[in-house]
Amino acid sequence: MEKSILAGCDLHDRSLLVLAACGSDAPQKRTFLNTPVVRADMLKWLHNIAAGARIVFAYEASGLGFGLHDELVAAGVCSHVLAPSKLQRSPQQRRNKTDEKDAQQILAVLRGHFLAGNPLPAIWIPDKATRDDRELLRARMDAQDKCSGVKTQIRTLLKRNGVMHPERLKTCWTKAYCDWLQALSECDEPLAPGARCTLGSLLRQMQLLESEVELLDQQIQTLAKTRCYGKPATALMALAGVGCLTAMVFLTEMGDLKRFRNRRQIAAFLGLAPSAYESGESNDRKGRITRQGPSRVRHVLCQAAWNCVRGDPHEKKIYDRIVSKNPKQKKKALVATMRRLAIRMWHNAVAA
Repeated sequence: MEKSILAGCDLHDRSLLVLAACGSDAPQKRTFLNTPVVRADMLKWLHNIAAGARIVFAYEASGLGFGLHDELVAAGVCSHVLAPSKLQRSPQQRRNKTDEKDAQQILAVLRGHFLAGNPLPAIWIPDKATRDDRELLRARMDAQDKCSGVKTQIRTLLKRNGVMHPERLKTCWTKAYCDWLQALSECDEPLAPGARCTLGSLLRQMQLLESEVELLDQQIQTLAKTRCYGKPATALMALAGVGCLTAMVFLTEMGDLKRFRNRRQIAAFLGLAPSAYESGESNDRKGRITRQGPSRVRHVLCQAAWNCVRGDPHEKKIYDRIVSKNPKQKKKALVATMRRLAIRMWHNAVAA
């Protein structure tokens, strides 16, 4: 077997702890600052240890992104980013956790893969263009979440002060409803001065966030018409319940759709597959969905599934049939709709 230097790294905002070893030999430990200059020193150290041999480097995925992975690949290092949720840790390990022990575990996983052929829990690395496109979609969803949070604050403020909206305003957040709120923040009654100032502040925040959502929507629509997304986005928006935002979130978060071989892999990746617990004589015990994978895709799929049930008679018939079996478990029918919709989206996008 080709000689390889295996390196496990515990990555943090300010530091990297690296354990490097040749095969099953005792590892060498070094700690580096997480800066571009010092990371270059780390690469020199690894190349000196390797002396021309292949270097295999692994670390856990985190909020730091894939910058370290890009640097390693550019330096000729075989880099793997591991999924933290797939690294097995006992309750004792969680209570006694150090940087060195984390690096040891990553190195042990690498050794198990290259020396014994164990599966490597590595994640798929999106290209830089896909990562940048994700930033736009995630900013749009974050802005909408913040706007929804401000609206909740407004309704809570009115409840605390015992203010009920007029009977003529049957629907919330229409133009007439917002005009009533604005007038409420400017008149002396029924709110006290402090509550009026707070309501006015919240209304200004809501207007700013709504403007930001509209601006981001325009930029997403422009992105959906580019060469990379034009055909698959159009194919997805042809499905009942799927709009531009849902289609673009699906395409950017899923990445290369051809890496999925069948519908089971799609459902498992999106966390829409049932969990399983089998032990001894208890076989085929299924639980709730795993909820693993990108939660943003499940969020837009949930909204799209409701629209699909309302707009597609065939889906409405299936939904009603599942609900009729257990009227108290309507969520199961919705999840089933989400799963079928995600699979159809995958088929349409790949065929486009």
